[in-house]
Amino acid sequence: MASESTRLLPDRREVRFPRFRLTVTEGPDRGRVHEGAAQEVAIGTADANDLVLTDPSVSRHHVAIAPTPRGLLVRDLGSTNGTVVGAVPVEAAYLVPHSVLALGNTRIEVSPLDGEESPPLSPDAGFGRALGKSAAMRRLFAMLPKLAASDATVLFEGETGTGKTLLAHSLHEASARAQGPFVVVDCGSIPPNLIESELFGHEKGAFTGATAARIGALEAASTGTVFLDEIGELPLDLQPKLLRALDERVVKRVGSNAEIALDARVIAATNRDLRSEVNRGQFRMDLYYRLNTFRLRVPPLRERREDIPLLVAELYSHYSRSADAPPAELIVELTKHDWPGNVRELRAAVERTVLLGDPRVWREFDDLRSGEPVPEPTPAAVTGADAPSFRIAKERAVAEWERGYITQLVRAHGNNLSKAARAVCMDRNHLRELLIRHRVRADE
Repeated sequence: MASESTRLLPDRREVRFPRFRLTVTEGPDRGRVHEGAAQEVAIGTADANDLVLTDPSVSRHHVAIAPTPRGLLVRDLGSTNGTVVGAVPVEAAYLVPHSVLALGNTRIEVSPLDGEESPPLSPDAGFGRALGKSAAMRRLFAMLPKLAASDATVLFEGETGTGKTLLAHSLHEASARAQGPFVVVDCGSIPPNLIESELFGHEKGAFTGATAARIGALEAASTGTVFLDEIGELPLDLQPKLLRALDERVVKRVGSNAEIALDARVIAATNRDLRSEVNRGQFRMDLYYRLNTFRLRVPPLRERREDIPLLVAELYSHYSRSADAPPAELIVELTKHDWPGNVRELRAAVERTVLLGDPRVWREFDDLRSGEPVPEPTPAAVTGADAPSFRIAKERAVAEWERGYITQLVRAHGNNLSKAARAVCMDRNHLRELLIRHRVRADE
């Protein structure tokens, strides 16, 4: 999607993070120390953590501390005994100097150190078709060319709509496997009884309805890349089979014992923090470690608002197919919005604005998503000077109907997104987009 005109030379100012020290002051690991600065620090009893503890009251993946422009942000990773800062239990909190974290029976003091570190930033405002001049995105762009030169497994984590699929595709296109296929498997939209066949393929007669042999995604991606989207939705009973295939680099079709060499690079993505899923017993720790060769967090749009003008200009040019720039007032308004649906929601807003020829349209839909009831049109409202156009009035009515429909749908299925989508033969991703658009909550 990126054009040369959108690849403006970004601000070259570096983002620097103060160095800090973690010191275990109480508990079985008293005296243990870890120093950090520009990278996330994970704490828990699993070996993959940066600060590994032996306290049995600490979870395998207990907390993560990440540097941000606002300071150090600590996040509980769904631990069993929770995280306390001072005397306050928290799920996420910014830390002040000399904060004390209570993790089970362990206490950890966070102390400032002299000096700062700056993570490497790309000089470019994009990678492939992905765009962004913010420091957060340029940190990603600095790493991706190095990863493209290897076959290493990459795990993208981030909220729905942040652009994980686009980044995965761009990584594939920059790699030596670019001439091979890019095969996408959405682990959240495939019924559980079909996903094994989707991944590994099957032989004729392997199960009822298997009238012909079929190759799976891992086999179809030979010489290319397989992208396992929403890997956190993969059923537990299939996770050991995927792990075995990745470790042994062989695939066995359902109904066959023949081994087929796996010659595909694996990229995965999830809108969950898989460390929390490991703690909950919903994701195998060994599979997480196998996928976690390189784990990259894709930030939500609200954390990189400086990218919004760049994205709006590119999207506006794409949908309008003209040389006209987006109205300045539109960019100002869009930059103020939180965008819970991230870039996907921004794209839809710009598309509506261009197609309906009215910069106010995106705000009209934002008002609908807020949950305010839409009054029935009155003759005065329809004929008055301030009456909306027919197209806008129709779009309002359709949006309100959609909101009511999907609200009832997900409630009827216990807020389970996958069940709701299957019940009405709707693609799970499309239902998720509707939920985001109308701000209706449901379990992922």
